[in-house]
Amino acid sequence: MTDLEQHVNEPGRDKLVKDVKAKIDALGVTYVYYQFVSVTGRIVGKGIPARHWERLAEKGFQLVYGSTANLFIDRHGDYIGYGPEASELVGLPDPDTFCQLPWDKRVARVFCRLYRNREERENAGEALTSDCRGNLYRQHKEFQDQYGLDMRCGTEPEMMWLKRGEDGQPNGGVTKPNCYHIDQFEELRPVFMKVIEYSEQMGLDIIQGDHEDAPGQLELNTQFDDVLRNADRLTTYRQICAQVAREFGLIACFMSKPFMGVSASGCHHNMSLWKGGKEVFHPEIATGDGELPGMPGCFTYKEGGENTFMPDPSIDEKMPGPIGLQSIGGVIKHLPALTSIGSSTVNSYRRLWDTGFWAPIFADWGYQNRTCALRVSAPGRFEYRSVDSMVNPYLMGSALLKAMGDGIDNNLDAGEPEERNIYAAMEAGKQVTKLPMTLGDAMNELANDEVIKSAMPNEMYKVYHHYKTDEWERFNHTVTDWDLETYLDCLP
Repeated sequence: MTDLEQHVNEPGRDKLVKDVKAKIDALGVTYVYYQFVSVTGRIVGKGIPARHWERLAEKGFQLVYGSTANLFIDRHGDYIGYGPEASELVGLPDPDTFCQLPWDKRVARVFCRLYRNREERENAGEALTSDCRGNLYRQHKEFQDQYGLDMRCGTEPEMMWLKRGEDGQPNGGVTKPNCYHIDQFEELRPVFMKVIEYSEQMGLDIIQGDHEDAPGQLELNTQFDDVLRNADRLTTYRQICAQVAREFGLIACFMSKPFMGVSASGCHHNMSLWKGGKEVFHPEIATGDGELPGMPGCFTYKEGGENTFMPDPSIDEKMPGPIGLQSIGGVIKHLPALTSIGSSTVNSYRRLWDTGFWAPIFADWGYQNRTCALRVSAPGRFEYRSVDSMVNPYLMGSALLKAMGDGIDNNLDAGEPEERNIYAAMEAGKQVTKLPMTLGDAMNELANDEVIKSAMPNEMYKVYHHYKTDEWERFNHTVTDWDLETYLDCLP
């Protein structure tokens, strides 16, 4: 049985497909976005009338392989990820992700996993390795089988709400860059309340929010959960912000560093590894009475169990447990390569160079130490800080699983937590590995790290390497305003 056939025949899927059909009829949905996520984190896919749901649930839809790379053409004029002779991928929906769009209730979305075409001469129906969501799905299951642990993750997506000028370009932030000021938060209230309204209707449990210290910079946090669902929810959150921006005539900016002199937009990942727990359905997240606007899976969170990162009082009252320390050791070891995913654009490194804002550019860890790439921000979890708002959460989740697995397998030493400001510690003589400070250097680190490369099996790494290397080369052969300002009058 092929991977595609196994997906179609997963236990309980037939019932889920029928339940979605009933949901379509009850909600009056007439159109469905069958969506997946490209290598850069963009939402791509097809829109198909809802009356075809049952057929699509079994047969899937077809789309060119290059859609996993945004159908992008490199600087030499070649498509990334496919050629003119390539077949088309097959996308199969995961019914438990079906959810109505709250801004147009005629339309719903469902996340899909991707496969090689049934007519391929080789590896027909095999899982498509350039499918970053499918990779995370499979790799998390492998991790669970190998270690008896599941990864739970919560992200802190910072972004900026910018005014749109007459030319369509940014014209400053909606608010002043006053961090944690309720007045600035209040100024954005019509925007963030609409975001929260839509989010709750799609299963995102928004637990807190604040105004950060850049123009129009907002952070809304969702409850932590299974690493795959967390990635789906971050993707959904970005989709919601894009819609709200259209409604308010604004720009929802997830670019890491659109302005110098103020903080960039990060996306800290808070992680822990758990034994046991159960899936808990929370229909109360969706406001209003009547038919739930999505499948129960959209409103389900993994809860309870044993958090292996919690301190063991018999060993140390504060130090993370053995698995937590091993995991930190694994992430620390692989941080240079992980940077190619967590800081995935040329612009990402503007954030890391702005050291006056505690840029987390050193491979070290500590308690409540914002100058380190990792900090234990609360008992039972650690925060990976060298991640920005452009991150592809599916690639990041897969890579972190591999790094933590390496730490567990080899009992990697995390070292002692650094209590000092890392810059002061280095002045005192501490030797610390510095993270790559350009996209090109980060891609070189990835090329030499077989553990992190294994998070991008086969075609995935080829596509990612091609796409990001091309991005770095495009930047290097582009004359910018900075070049002109610096060198135009350099000689008489």
